[in-house]
Amino acid sequence: MDLAVATNVTPENRKQTAQRIAAGMFQQQPDWITFFREVLGVDGLVRRLFTTPEELAEFERSEEYAEIQQMLARLRERNAADNGKEPTRVITVRLPKSLHESLRAEAHDRKTSMNQLCISKLLMVIESETEVSQVQEA
Repeated sequence: MDLAVATNVTPENRKQTAQRIAAGMFQQQPDWITFFREVLGVDGLVRRLFTTPEELAEFERSEEYAEIQQMLARLRERNAADNGKEPTRVITVRLPKSLHESLRAEAHDRKTSMNQLCISKLLMVIESETEVSQVQEA
């Protein structure tokens, strides 16, 4: 998401811009993690529009920010309902820092979460191993 921020744009215009772009993204119904990363994350829209701690704090007290938070809450509720079909379990995997950074960058590039990316990669490995073992058995 490229965003050029003009220095002469008023805080009110930036608030409206943040809300408008977030609403457009919300209409696309991304998963909540992608929405958070792109809109509220460290390198997201809001931090690019409000570059000082004071500006950010002021924005966080605004109606536009409250609306963005409501969008995020609705996406989280939707994702929770989608995930209600089967219980999930948590595992901890220790990775070298370089591999972790590579996965994080790939997930960002693909506009998905690291969790979703890792699940996809695990399934690919399992499918590949199954195909190899079936060929060897034949």
